[in-house]
Amino acid sequence: MNFSTEWMMKLSWYILLLYIHIFSVVLSIGPYFVLFPLLAKIRTAPFELLPEYLEPFRITVRLTKHAGHVLVATGILLTWLTEWTWKTSWIVFTVLIMVASLYFIARAFSPLLRKLRAPHDDRNVLVNQLRSALIWYVIITLSMMWFMVAKPSFW
Repeated sequence: MNFSTEWMMKLSWYILLLYIHIFSVVLSIGPYFVLFPLLAKIRTAPFELLPEYLEPFRITVRLTKHAGHVLVATGILLTWLTEWTWKTSWIVFTVLIMVASLYFIARAFSPLLRKLRAPHDDRNVLVNQLRSALIWYVIITLSMMWFMVAKPSFW
């Protein structure tokens, strides 16, 4: 193979991985926006119907987890294929935020969803906590996305 053929193969792998990476970002963030309107339904639904309204939250958390695996794998491969290094400031900040989001998603959603599925006294408090968790998760993931898109250089 000559230089231009090797370069084109590397470029085509890069483009494919980049599209998969972007698609996994969309799957990691997008479904959470659909959950906001469900909060009002969860707040007012009879207890017997709550599982139906909580199921999209469970599905979204699972989808996000698997999309995150793809996101990390493609991110590693994209870093390997390009001239970026693991010491690049925007990559360091993205990884730090990603670790924080993993901790946050594990601690924020599952315990609240378990509490909402069980008989409880004050649903409004739990729904407010769920709303707050949604807002924080969206902020965290959008900030991570900003670092990946803007690629700011701090050092």
